[in-house]
Amino acid sequence: MKKILVNDKFQKGYEYQLVEPVGENFAADFRPELTPCEMLNLGVFGGKYLNDCQNEFPESWFIHAKLSNAGKDVSLNYFNADASQSLSEWVKKGWIHPQDPRGWFQWYCRYYMGRRTDDDARQIKRWKAFRRHESAVKKHCERYNFSCRKKQRQALLHWAYDSRKY
Repeated sequence: MKKILVNDKFQKGYEYQLVEPVGENFAADFRPELTPCEMLNLGVFGGKYLNDCQNEFPESWFIHAKLSNAGKDVSLNYFNADASQSLSEWVKKGWIHPQDPRGWFQWYCRYYMGRRTDDDARQIKRWKAFRRHESAVKKHCERYNFSCRKKQRQALLHWAYDSRKY
């Protein structure tokens, strides 16, 4: 087991254990289509995610990541669409758990690295519920028409669904 100590803009002195091998032993009903590295390389969250906590994750995740040193830059998103709500909106809706103050993607990155917590079932349930957007894209768009429903396609990428497949 490896212990991770987090000291960044959002968390000071937070510790967690990596209890599973990287990218393995996921819950049976959690099968993301993209790894965190693939998501960052494709372009998600306007390039404004994990900017101040890169030392918590493998360097390889950030070699080709589309990140913004300034504010959110929607042009860095794969579909050039703004598909994110503000962190304050996430907090207001009760989506943020104190152990992952940046939200679902931070949870997923840590889960991917091998952390397991009592919040896993809630986050996996949220991930599964997001799949409904895939059905809408398939229903309303011709296959591989990436200009159709760009915002939904981008949002699916934010949840590790590969919306380039349909």
